[in-house]
Amino acid sequence: MATELEEYIDLIAERATALGGTALGTARMAIADTIIPEFPLDLANDKDYVVALADRYAPYAKMVREAIDQTGALGDADTADLYTEISRAIDKRLWFLEAHLQGN
Repeated sequence: MATELEEYIDLIAERATALGGTALGTARMAIADTIIPEFPLDLANDKDYVVALADRYAPYAKMVREAIDQTGALGDADTADLYTEISRAIDKRLWFLEAHLQGN
């Protein structure tokens, strides 16, 4: 999952630079601007880990869907398509996490 997320980060950074922007990609910058809560280090069992992952995927999925709307409103269909591709994958991962929780 982490590797998949890194690929999406790279795709977004590449798109930003292709549009003439700058990819601000230091760890400090990411932490300062994140909407995702810090991952707890005191989890007791596997279920707690899955809950923590789902709790972090959900706001990310919401943010990506909002980015689709924003880039679409700006008339940037290519970036909207990129976010749509990412959204599908993130929603699928979130569905797997939530399905795992329902199965337990």
